[in-house]
Amino acid sequence: METADTKRFPRVVIIGGGFGGIEVAKGLKNKEVEVLLLDRNNHHTFQPLLYQVATGTLDAPSIAFPLRKMFRKQPNFKFRMTEVKAIDDKRKVLDTDIGPISYDYLVIATGATTNFFGNQSVEQYAMPMKSVREAVNIRSFLLQNIEESLLKTSREDREAFLNIVVVGGGPTGVELSGAIAEIRNHILVKDYPELKKEDMTVYLVEGLPRVLNALSPQASEKAELYLRELGVRVLLNEQVTAYDGEAIHFANGRHIKTRTVLWSAGVKGEIPEGIDAQTIVRGNRIQTDETCRVLGMRDVFAIGDVSAIITEDTPRGHPGVAPVAQQQGRLLAKNIVHLLQHQPTEKFKYFDKGSMATIGRNKAVVDIGKIRFQGFFAWWVWMFVHLMSLVGFRNRVVTFINWVISYVTFNAGIRLIIHKYVRKTPREAAVAEEQIT
Repeated sequence: METADTKRFPRVVIIGGGFGGIEVAKGLKNKEVEVLLLDRNNHHTFQPLLYQVATGTLDAPSIAFPLRKMFRKQPNFKFRMTEVKAIDDKRKVLDTDIGPISYDYLVIATGATTNFFGNQSVEQYAMPMKSVREAVNIRSFLLQNIEESLLKTSREDREAFLNIVVVGGGPTGVELSGAIAEIRNHILVKDYPELKKEDMTVYLVEGLPRVLNALSPQASEKAELYLRELGVRVLLNEQVTAYDGEAIHFANGRHIKTRTVLWSAGVKGEIPEGIDAQTIVRGNRIQTDETCRVLGMRDVFAIGDVSAIITEDTPRGHPGVAPVAQQQGRLLAKNIVHLLQHQPTEKFKYFDKGSMATIGRNKAVVDIGKIRFQGFFAWWVWMFVHLMSLVGFRNRVVTFINWVISYVTFNAGIRLIIHKYVRKTPREAAVAEEQIT
């Protein structure tokens, strides 16, 4: 049990070891505070490259880094692997599965989880990709379905096993569908000579009129062109209504036979209990003031995907991207020090460094302010930025080597089924839920 009586300095508790949480912890190094980081996992995950784990280009350890190792040279840092259940703002205590933990300042940096928008059938059968485990599950399930397709005697029987549907035309969906298309084009026949690449079909489904809606129209148009060149069937203005594990259904009455639906159509904030419902806004995000303080709470802050600073300039909050969380984390660390020293705090101002997405080999789109470019150079920029953003020298080296081998051979990757993924039936899911509750 953690108690306030045993600490020498004010305790700053950070919930979440994502991009924002680790920046707060780093910013408080050598300050007169005790930093306690809580996370359900013992590692930081570089989420922008999860799709490469899901498609076998990278192994999971290449994009993850142990939190304890990250802060081993920070004397005022402690880590506990736990799940935070609720916040008691009046007592300044967290209810966790390892017991109560007190705090003087609390930072909620819990990030976001997949948003199925209340569609229970989709939530039951579609596969999200917000964690290493989910990415590895996707990799296994894709390979399992290809293996199972070989047992079918006709192309019609194989159809559901080899139709891959990616829902959501944001950067994750675009990058994931492009990577699967490259497997279809370059690897499928090498690993499975009984199949032809025409046997596999990759769909990208987007409810809006264009993919990469947050980027410029120029980037969106080029990304769609690249996807179609790779053989991806891009379906725009399509609304998913249901998925039963065998076929995905759309509002216009159309359906596609498929056993694999990969869902990247939306996210929502992960919020512990104890937050006033009146401060929760669209996307299940916690509304804060411009210093990232949660409205109506004492010494409680929220940053990153789980937070929303609502102003005239940002009526829907800031975008849920890593740079926002990182910049908020750095500023919040400074503001906590200012509070301890009874100095004025600073307001958050987001500096947008640009947006980018890759669609496959030599194909990417980059928007940096009014500068927009696509193609080979954009692809190199994308690779450099992501490589340098990885935590740990080893991870950068391993990732770079994997990328070089993949580029040269067209045949690198970790196409292993380590643990067979078994999708629960509705009855099994209900029994599991009853056991939890």
